[in-house]
Amino acid sequence: MNLQNNIPSSPYRFILSGGGTGGHLFPAIAIANQLKERFPDAEFLFVGANGKIEMEKVPLSGFEIKGLWISGFQRKNLLKNISLPFKLIESLIKSKRILRKFRPHVAVGTGGYASFPLLFMAAKRNIPTLIQEQNFFPGISNKLLARHVDKVCTVYPGMEKYFPAAKISITGNPIRKDIKMPLENKDKYYENFGLDKNKKTLLVTGGSLGAKTINQSILFGIENFKDNQIQLIWQTGSYYQEIKKADQLASRSGSWIGPFINNMGEAYAIADMVVSRAGAISISELAVLEKACLLVPSPNVAEDHQTKNALALVDKKAALILSDDVAIEKLSSTVVSAMNNENLLAELRKNIGTFAKADSTSEIVNEIEKLMKKR
Repeated sequence: MNLQNNIPSSPYRFILSGGGTGGHLFPAIAIANQLKERFPDAEFLFVGANGKIEMEKVPLSGFEIKGLWISGFQRKNLLKNISLPFKLIESLIKSKRILRKFRPHVAVGTGGYASFPLLFMAAKRNIPTLIQEQNFFPGISNKLLARHVDKVCTVYPGMEKYFPAAKISITGNPIRKDIKMPLENKDKYYENFGLDKNKKTLLVTGGSLGAKTINQSILFGIENFKDNQIQLIWQTGSYYQEIKKADQLASRSGSWIGPFINNMGEAYAIADMVVSRAGAISISELAVLEKACLLVPSPNVAEDHQTKNALALVDKKAALILSDDVAIEKLSSTVVSAMNNENLLAELRKNIGTFAKADSTSEIVNEIEKLMKKR
């Protein structure tokens, strides 16, 4: 197909796919926002997996999204995979239709179930394609797409064992622009969360879907936080109702609790410390913002890459770490001890800042521009 014979109504059109978790979705949104700044008249379309986080969050970010009937391979329940071939075939057919109608100049994938059929069909139609891999160990969608796409943006060197070397550019992870808020407005941010600006604040997040162990650890140590005048901004993910039944936290301690933080930039701005999983995007954000943190790597990820992510920081005295199996018992005491040690907090903030790469999104968009020029 000769795309130049199908001139779209706007100067440029970009199609993006990434989701399933915030770790895949938020990089895609960050890339789209950067593209929108450079090409104000461009049109954008996201493609996601029906029922996943992107179907709700992308419209809230101001972009249109279409859903595919697609899911990942279920290792724990093989019977659930019976429909997978049918889902894949339907998603490939629908992706082809979407691409034919939208006629993008470039297709971008950041991982997740929907990114494979969309980027695969885009590559087959000779549409310039780029994927971005956030982790040291790639997800299955990106590994399958590697030989079909034109460019692979990675965070770490040494990714040639997964991707063709000639296609790799080390750009870092895209960071949401709205996570870095003006610090002079901190008083307003405290008000927005209903918090006391004179108390220390701990931000707790297990990612967009929540983390059971982290939530249980906070519940277990809630009295310890309260006794030490530490208030919480606590993103529970899908465990919100379960936690509300277990403990009336919001009314008892004056902390903020909710399933999802829409104004994460404000939460970061007033947090004295952060408890988080060790996903690549979370670590990139913590580094850019120079936030002292305690990382609890998820044990349920391929190749234990979250532990590898966390240890890279711990080795440079840039973060604290607790394994998932001891977090419930030790998390609150570890956090309280750290938050009462200003020298330690200052060291953690300084050292994690050395891992920051604030211009990553711009570098990825530069690569997208290069693909556009080669058309």
